[in-house]
Amino acid sequence: MWIQPEEVLLAGALWVSERANPFFILQRRRGHGRGGGLSGLLVGTLDVVLDSSARVAPYRILLQTADSQVYWNIACASSRKEITEHWDWLETNLLQTISIFDNDEDVTTFVKGKISGIIAEENRLNQGEEQEEDCGKFREAELKMRRLFGMPDEEKLVNYYSCSYWKGRVPRQGWLYLSVNHLCFYSFLLGKEVTLVVQWTEVTQLEKNATLVFPESVRVSTRHTEHFFSMFLNINDTFKLMEQLANIAMRQLLDNEAFAADLSLPKPTKTLKNVSALKRDLDARAKNERYRMMFRLTQDERLDGHTDCTLWTPFAKMHVVGQLFISNNYICFNSREEDLCQLIIPLREVSIVEKADSSSVLPCPVSISTKNKMNFLFANLKDREFLVQRISDFLQRTPDSSWGDTSPLSLIGHPASAASESAHRGQHFHPGLPTASQGLLQLYHQDAPEDLGPKAMKEKMKEEAWNIHFSEFGRGVCMYRTSRTRELVLNGIPERLRGELWLLFSGAQNEMAAHPGYYGDLVEQAMGLCSLATEEIERDLHRSMPEHCAFQNETGIAALRRVLTAYAHRNPGIGYCQAMNIVTSVLLLYCPEEEAFWLLVALCERMLPDYYNTRVVGALVDQGVFEELTRAFLPLLYEHMQELGVISTISLSWFLTLFLSVMPFDSAVLLVDCFFYEGIKVIFQVALAVLHDNMDALLSCSDEGEAMTILGRYLDNVVNKQTVAPPIPHLHALLTSGDDPPPEIDVFELIKSSYEKFGSLRSDVIEQMRFKQRLKVIQSLEDTAKRSVVRAMMTESAFSIEELEELYCLFKSKHMTSCYWGSSSSAADRHDPSLPYLEQYRIDPAQFSQLFAALAPWICGGHTTTLSARLFRLLDQNQDGLVNFKEFITGLSGMYHGDMTEKLKLLYKLHLPPALCPEEAESALEATNFFTDDDQESSFLSDPDTLGQQEMTSGEEVKDGGGDSEEKKVSEDRVKDYRYYLRMWAKEKEPKTETIKDLPRMNQEQFIDLCKTLYNMFSEEPLEQQLYHSIATVASLLLRIGEVGKKFNNGSKKANDLTVQVPPPDPQREEGLGEGESGESQVCQALAEAQLEPADEETKDDTSVSSYSVVSSGSLQCEDIADDTVLVGSGEQRRGSVLDVDWSITFEQVLASLLTEPPLVDYFERKRDIRVKMAACKAQRAVERQTSSASDHELTQHAV
Repeated sequence: MWIQPEEVLLAGALWVSERANPFFILQRRRGHGRGGGLSGLLVGTLDVVLDSSARVAPYRILLQTADSQVYWNIACASSRKEITEHWDWLETNLLQTISIFDNDEDVTTFVKGKISGIIAEENRLNQGEEQEEDCGKFREAELKMRRLFGMPDEEKLVNYYSCSYWKGRVPRQGWLYLSVNHLCFYSFLLGKEVTLVVQWTEVTQLEKNATLVFPESVRVSTRHTEHFFSMFLNINDTFKLMEQLANIAMRQLLDNEAFAADLSLPKPTKTLKNVSALKRDLDARAKNERYRMMFRLTQDERLDGHTDCTLWTPFAKMHVVGQLFISNNYICFNSREEDLCQLIIPLREVSIVEKADSSSVLPCPVSISTKNKMNFLFANLKDREFLVQRISDFLQRTPDSSWGDTSPLSLIGHPASAASESAHRGQHFHPGLPTASQGLLQLYHQDAPEDLGPKAMKEKMKEEAWNIHFSEFGRGVCMYRTSRTRELVLNGIPERLRGELWLLFSGAQNEMAAHPGYYGDLVEQAMGLCSLATEEIERDLHRSMPEHCAFQNETGIAALRRVLTAYAHRNPGIGYCQAMNIVTSVLLLYCPEEEAFWLLVALCERMLPDYYNTRVVGALVDQGVFEELTRAFLPLLYEHMQELGVISTISLSWFLTLFLSVMPFDSAVLLVDCFFYEGIKVIFQVALAVLHDNMDALLSCSDEGEAMTILGRYLDNVVNKQTVAPPIPHLHALLTSGDDPPPEIDVFELIKSSYEKFGSLRSDVIEQMRFKQRLKVIQSLEDTAKRSVVRAMMTESAFSIEELEELYCLFKSKHMTSCYWGSSSSAADRHDPSLPYLEQYRIDPAQFSQLFAALAPWICGGHTTTLSARLFRLLDQNQDGLVNFKEFITGLSGMYHGDMTEKLKLLYKLHLPPALCPEEAESALEATNFFTDDDQESSFLSDPDTLGQQEMTSGEEVKDGGGDSEEKKVSEDRVKDYRYYLRMWAKEKEPKTETIKDLPRMNQEQFIDLCKTLYNMFSEEPLEQQLYHSIATVASLLLRIGEVGKKFNNGSKKANDLTVQVPPPDPQREEGLGEGESGESQVCQALAEAQLEPADEETKDDTSVSSYSVVSSGSLQCEDIADDTVLVGSGEQRRGSVLDVDWSITFEQVLASLLTEPPLVDYFERKRDIRVKMAACKAQRAVERQTSSASDHELTQHAV
């Protein structure tokens, strides 16, 4: 590229001059490319270690004048081609002009002005395009990465670090490049080059550890190897970025969601040194994720900024130190000391934001008032003016809410009037429904007499304690959340307040307030639609808490149906998972329908991520986390449980249903209380406490069944002695109670014990462990998918297990590469997790062409691309422009493992429609339009006969002379019973086996194209000349056969017009031989005799080729020719054969002719090994990188 002229004092240091004229010098940096000796090795090593190669391009052009010792650098480039273009432009446009200048200063001034003008013009043209935010040094590093590793422009560099890569026990100092999709390392030390490329989707483990051998290193593990990197300047920053990129890759494998840059990210006020826009994007994503998780906010919430401050807490009469967070819809506060105070203020609730009077006691305060008369005072704000302005900006964008911060209990209305009921009669969900304003428990207890027993009084005391808390700390979203709030939650939430507080602590209330009327609209859209999810929902409705009276009638069942169906419609990616019905049933007991729906949204999409998708990935991840926690807290028990294989069995049901399916309902619902307040850590704590309490019994177990029984009976007897409602029978407890049931365990004691023994668990630590396990789980699921595909394809292809596994990896890698490097079809179209494993990954024509060129045994030079496109169209049976793995293997297996007939049949099909694209068949279409209606009339006349023959051949084979008896038998079956129709239906469903007789005829243009393909296929064969001679012989014979066929073709048309009965074969054969010319007849007769015996041996089809060798010699039956000529069965076949009415050949003739040439027979019968091709395909990336990193001038020199 052209650069602003810079002074260069030493033109020869570290550079080699390659071209020169009186005014310009083209130079190459030492150490770039081959050669250079010791000085080149030293310069190359220094460039890599000191990163000067990122700042210094390997080629440059200097401006020089005879009288001056100063040089001017005017252009630089990373490739020989680019710098040569600049050199040629200078010689063409400037050299002659400046040669007439008398003064060297004028030459320098003119050239500098000209170069500056070119740069200004380029900048002006680029003004309309999006300007890059990255600094110059970073852009140069990105270009270097693409050059070193052969990456396309779509691959974006996120950051790069200086580090050491341990190859064996020797560290190689170099540069680690972290791009969106790859981890790359490059080192060049004294002539030894180390290049490493690892796809993030291949990473199975990512660990930061410190050992004696590898001091504070990062270990990157894949399925086959491990890589160690150390000597980082800031290892924590590097490792966090690695985690983020690996997480994005896992999400891509799970959901097929490629990385998309955040276009709404605000631009920096100044260009940040050595920080890319993508790095800023990822940092912002990480901060947003932590912010949303801390305050249970919606997925679209973006953190705008945060600052240190103090909050005045009226309940404690003190200022609490913490951080204030501002986002587009919320103002949040979190104390520095954990659990001291947390606050969430939705901007929709804010009425006034004002600056209060500053004083020495209260510096820089800001007062925020809400619509329900709460006032919050923040102080010690560093930039108060800017903060107030930002809040004001967000407030202007916040729509006025009619909800207000009201308690859901206050929304309970009176029964709808008759008029309103008639207005809502056609709707599935409306305010008149009982479950629209009340939970199911409230509905069934509203008419019950008031209970004045001790349990009821304790429940009232709990309610009173919460009312006192509300009066002191506030009620609703803006409530101060303190350690006192946690204590009340752990003591159990009263039934009347449970729905309100679940909605509050989960963050679902904010989401519901932001989407008024959403649930009702969703129900109307979803109800009545039929899908796999709705079928599963209907099947499970009556299995959801059948022991509870609320779900023993249509009211509860209908509400459950509406909520589950609405969510399946909202999130088709999840749809419905079996555990969802149990959780939703519990939510409906305490919440109205709409609130239960939003609680389910919070559970599935935020609090239990990926739990309820088709592969329950989230639950499997947490199962792995639980195993790791068991090993850390209960090491002895962990070893014993691993031997029995119990942990993986028990934990899945515990986590998926939050203990609701394994514990009595009244006890499990208390764990749900804690879960909505604390998150998943409570479930881990209680699970560990259960194992701890049963440690001695579990250690003495000898098998899995005994351990399961112990844990099952323990959980069955966890009771809630404070519950007011009558106990709900737990079915599992009734079945496993036995004669001597174990003692009852108080659920409050269990929860208290879990906090005492395992309360040190932190949410951020759990998230870190989740990331580690997510890598293992998703890669394990991918391996399972691969094994399933290989098992399914073993019966349908002749490839070995190892070959199929390698082919699957290459196919999937091509699919994944296209996901992030762009393709003509979207990633969602090419990956559908709901399909069987064989059909999940699909590739488009461009990707198929690359795999075909790399793996196919038929490489035809420049004709390979055409052949690949034709095979793609042939395999794409549903014509959606995509080919799945099964179709891909079918085509590849035919080329590698089919017999000679199968291979030739495939090659033959590739030169006929539908393999021919419309453009290739354009001449055929023109010919079709050119011919008169005579051909059409003849085809219409022959339609009934042909259709009748097709009906006869589509069913079972009919023996000669047995037509009448078969018809009688069919009529008898029709009269007797329905079995005939079942048989016919089964025949229709059976795939029809294609024989060589079913293949259409080939016209002359298609035949010439086939000959071209064969000529190209033999270009690199050892017996090239013999093969060329053989194909020339075969081609001339087939041309003569086609010429002979013209006369019989014309004769058959005449016979059809006269409706003459077809004579027997032998007289016709003699007549045909008599009509043909003597020379052609002799050639064809010799061809027939030569083909007769080998054809019987070679062909494995239903019809032997020997019978068709007679046809190929010219003794053609009129009936056969007429049928093949008309080709009524397929419009595409007609289009191909109508091109030349007088010349056509059949596949049988092609096969019979090829069998006469031993070199061709040997070529098509030769067994080929695909492993060589696969090894070359795997090494292709390395070859591309070496080619791209080598200098272009060397290639030019070798060419010269």
